[in-house]
Amino acid sequence: MTEANQRLVELASLFTRLGFTAFGGPAAHIAMMHDEVVIRRNWVSEQHFLDMMGAVNLAPGPNSTEMAIHIGAVRAGWRGLLVAGFCFILPAVLIVWTLAWAYVQYGATPQADALLYGVKPVIIAIVLQALVRLGQTALRSPLLMAAGAAVFALYLAGVNELVLLFGMAALVAVIMMAQRGLTGQAALLPLLSLNTLAVAAQQAAPVTLNQLFLVFLKAGALLYGSGYVLLAFLRNDLVVQLGWLTDQQLLDAIAIGQFTPGPVFTTATFIGYLVAGTPGAIVATVGIFLPAFLFVAVLNRIVPTMRRSPWTAALLDGVNVAALGLMAGVTWQLGRAAIFNWLTALLAVTALIVLFRFKLNSVWLVLAGGAIGLAAWGLAGEIPLTTLELYK
Repeated sequence: MTEANQRLVELASLFTRLGFTAFGGPAAHIAMMHDEVVIRRNWVSEQHFLDMMGAVNLAPGPNSTEMAIHIGAVRAGWRGLLVAGFCFILPAVLIVWTLAWAYVQYGATPQADALLYGVKPVIIAIVLQALVRLGQTALRSPLLMAAGAAVFALYLAGVNELVLLFGMAALVAVIMMAQRGLTGQAALLPLLSLNTLAVAAQQAAPVTLNQLFLVFLKAGALLYGSGYVLLAFLRNDLVVQLGWLTDQQLLDAIAIGQFTPGPVFTTATFIGYLVAGTPGAIVATVGIFLPAFLFVAVLNRIVPTMRRSPWTAALLDGVNVAALGLMAGVTWQLGRAAIFNWLTALLAVTALIVLFRFKLNSVWLVLAGGAIGLAAWGLAGEIPLTTLELYK
């Protein structure tokens, strides 16, 4: 087997496994990828990983999926781009597709409380490990430390994440250039833009595959934020304008995306199946993920160039620390929901010690946490959960 083909096999194996086991949303997904490709395999450096993380935060679409695609492109070119992205998405699509069939047949979503009870504290530990390691590279000056801390505090205060991301990136770039005496230099920052794809406003409109594709293509091309932003985005099109779903069906679809592994954008698979069966599931899934592949194909060529220019390198540093601040803020919120009794606290602390002391593959910790959650459920009969939301 040639080296190029060997790299494709390695990418397929890694991202298929992550697709089946990556619970916890983008922050957790990216933390697990960091563990695999930086710490365990040394495919990319800490700085390069940070720069890719900054790039995916600048572009709309599913951040963790775009990170998988970036890694594939760096490791094995355009074929790696396709293999990594496809293998990360496919497991979640198959799981959600099966759950959509069960939902249509039996009219209810499966219960995931016990599994998430054990998985969520482990996810918090995995993200904390990634934050520490990435922070050692990103927070290399008092300015960058202050910027990251400010983003963390402002996010918890309720400031919009896009305002923090782009505003802090611009502020850090200006300050760093002023410190270097380069404020008079002009710089060009490659920006991506897409025209909004219009979807005709109708009430209880007949379902067509073309229109279904456009609805989800628009979401994939324009959407920033968490699964709850996706909820608001899709509600306007699918519930209010087209009348294809009820509010309850949309909430059930988002819930399915939240507690299954992989990207929450596989909610599209669930909705597509509900409104148009198997063809709808395929069309909606392709529509929402297609922009991610196109964005990465362009950004992957730009990131190294951005690091070589003083202005854009400073901007990228600002994006990186802002992204870490947002990641820390989400982790704090999730941690408060995930760690609420002695067993969840013990799981989180144990996982953190194992990660730093023994460097065990994080996938095994996720599986162990899920198994402990199921065992605890079986012994106690019930678990006093607070909230089941895992933001993706």
